[in-house]
Amino acid sequence: MQSIKYVFMVFVMVAACMVWLSPAYTDEFTEEDLKRWEQEFMAVVNEGEKLFHSSKLGANTVSCDQCHPNATNTHPETYPKFQKQIGKVVMLFEMINWCIQNPLEGKTLAADDPEMIALQAYITYERRGVKLEPGKH
Repeated sequence: MQSIKYVFMVFVMVAACMVWLSPAYTDEFTEEDLKRWEQEFMAVVNEGEKLFHSSKLGANTVSCDQCHPNATNTHPETYPKFQKQIGKVVMLFEMINWCIQNPLEGKTLAADDPEMIALQAYITYERRGVKLEPGKH
């Protein structure tokens, strides 16, 4: 009986070591995958940059860069946060919509609208490397 307990304990310890020492089970990505994904991401970032610097989003020829000369001063790393203009805690896309609707006099975009995704991609890309600080003013 003692030998069975000993064998069982050794088996459990070996199994635990195998799990602990084995690489994490994750998706494996090829260099080709990473390159393609980066290209697709940068295409969306570039579209967002074009939108940010154009008057396409509004009805009055105002563009995002007239208030925010570059996207970095929008501080996307601080969202979600309380926005005085809206009167509640909002996500970045909601503040973008406030700007589209008010200074630009345009129509708001759905959160999953490709133009909204492009704007957020550009704005956050411009702040890459900055630590996240939700709620900060």
